This record gives sequence, C-alpha cells and structure tokens, in this order.
Amino acid sequence: MAKEVFNGRYTVPADGADVTVFLIGMRINKPWQIRRWAKVAGAMPRMLRHLGGHPEAGMLGFHNWFGRTTVLLSYWKSPEHLRAFAADPNAPHAAPWRAFMKEVGASGDVGVWHETYVVRAGDRECIYANMPLFGLAAATSHVKVGEGRNTARQRLRSEG
Repeated sequence: MAKEVFNGRYTVPADGADVTVFLIGMRINKPWQIRRWAKVAGAMPRMLRHLGGHPEAGMLGFHNWFGRTTVLLSYWKSPEHLRAFAADPNAPHAAPWRAFMKEVGASGDVGVWHETYVVRAGDRECIYANMPLFGLAAATSHVKVGEGRNTARQRLRSEG
C-alpha cells in the first residue's frame, strides 16, 4: 500500500514537545550462528507489538532497517518513558535482555547497541520535501514550510 506523499516542503513545529530519540540495533558478527542471532532479532517484533498496543508506554513511532547491522529509530515522549519500559517486568524487554546476557552476551556471535538523545523542542530542525510522513513528522506532526521556516536557521530558532 502506497503512502500519501506530501508535495512541497514540510517541517515539524518548533513549538511541539521535547522528544527522546532512541536508536537501537544488532549486528550479526557470526552469520553461521543463525539460532543465536535469530533469537535476538525475534525479540524486537514482540516489543514493538506490545508498545503499539500500549501507547501509555510512551513510544511515539518508529522506523527500522535490516542488514548485517540492523537499525531501529524510535521516538519517545521522554527518557523516563523509555527507561520505564525497559525495566517493566510485565513488558517484553527485561526477559529477552537477561536471556541475551546469559546465552549470547559474551560469545561475540551477535552485537547489540543503542543510543539515546533527548531533543528539546527548540533544538531540532527537520525538513521533508515530497515525502510521505516519516521520522519525527510521522511520530508527532508536520506543517508546511512557510514564512519564518524557510531555512534551517529559521526552523531551529522558530518560536512556532
């Protein structure tokens, strides 16, 4: 199913809320160890289904890419929401993480990584030209670029 393309230039309003950007992924170091990396890779879809069914957990949206190194880009309401999900014994994160550390962690067969960034509303700049909803715009909202939002400098300093 094709996504609607928004012709023209769009941006994310600078007057929106702060957002937490969370990048996470895995790297297949030993491709022949299929059982090990498949188990790690299989944990993420369960987490995403859970988060999709529990908007109160705070994930706003995500995109993912697959290859030897996978990348999942996600947007969260706050770092507190992200940490609460990671520590929640009823959510599908803590058990797979413990299993990874016990069964795979030291083997070197599979690597995992993550990075977390807290981005204040006035400290971000986004542009989407002739794109379907994507990235932060898909996770929050977007507006047509107009007066006062034409350049990256204006979008970074915009008050709304």
